[in-house]
Amino acid sequence: MPSEKNPLYPVFLKLSQLNVLIVGGGYVGFEKLSFMLKSSPNANVTLLSKEFSDPIKKLAEAHQIPMIQRAYAPNILYQKHLVIAATNDVAVNKQIYHDAKERYILVNVADTPEYCDFYLGGIVTKGNLKLAISTQGKSPTLAKRLRQFFEESLPEDMDELIENLHLYRATLHGELKEKTEILNKHTALLLKKNHD
Repeated sequence: MPSEKNPLYPVFLKLSQLNVLIVGGGYVGFEKLSFMLKSSPNANVTLLSKEFSDPIKKLAEAHQIPMIQRAYAPNILYQKHLVIAATNDVAVNKQIYHDAKERYILVNVADTPEYCDFYLGGIVTKGNLKLAISTQGKSPTLAKRLRQFFEESLPEDMDELIENLHLYRATLHGELKEKTEILNKHTALLLKKNHD
């Protein structure tokens, strides 16, 4: 039965194939850009702000992220797929939200859940394994603590396990349902061994 408390649908976006805009060049913009680049180092991002702090400039330059230094205007949304409003001006953030919605662009207004189509949750990455954690925007601190817990708890050699399962899967014959049943049976044995 689906949860009525958290109806969010998690997805993993290929940010290198999307046009992303972050509006804001201060601390919040830096946090959003850092988080994005940590998970997606090849993200196709553009920054827009009247001013850029030194930390965001250094990060953007290190990743060759374009920085446009001017005030927000709706024309910047042309051909964008995803927008993050991270300015310190509530009115500008709300305008970005409304402009993005008119253009069917996914938008996130920092620290304003009612003006978000998506949330940037906690992400745990161990090689090819990636886990996303969401509190539906209610407690980023808890998401951060859970992320830290999983980063410390999951073994570093997850890639070896994933690669072995991938190679084994390639040897299986039959329909998807049959392959899934076999893999479920073998991975259940792994869990049983770890709990014994």
